[in-house]
Amino acid sequence: MATTSRVPDAIDALVGIVKGLGLEDVRVVDGPDAVNATEKHRIHIGWSPAGEAAVTLQQQWNAAGARTRDEQFTIACYAESRGGDKDMSARRRRLFDMVAAIEQAIRATAQNPQAPDLNGTVLWAELSTGDLIQNQADGAFAGLAFSVTCRARI
Repeated sequence: MATTSRVPDAIDALVGIVKGLGLEDVRVVDGPDAVNATEKHRIHIGWSPAGEAAVTLQQQWNAAGARTRDEQFTIACYAESRGGDKDMSARRRRLFDMVAAIEQAIRATAQNPQAPDLNGTVLWAELSTGDLIQNQADGAFAGLAFSVTCRARI
């Protein structure tokens, strides 16, 4: 069957990459999940509490002849850190440590020059935007709705 989008493969690859980071006490969730306030640290791939779309995408012909298409898409993601105390700084720092691990995993380095391609599913990917949410309800809470933007050829 012909591929009409790289979105499913890219999401699967991103979930695998984040799960492979081995982040201590962090649950990685593929898409939405029931909120469990007893879990202190979570990362969702393909979901954000602030939006309805898991992915936004756009396609266009690559060149004359209409044989290949370029696809650009943005995967909604969300990371969260909760604590039973009122230490907002600790929650914020833990949150940004979690997201930094993701950003480093998809960034090209001398040791891993292919990293931005999400295991070969896209031409490139990058952590592109984020919105920080903070609250003091049942302890300090920090969340980051962030996006991973990708470009692919299909």
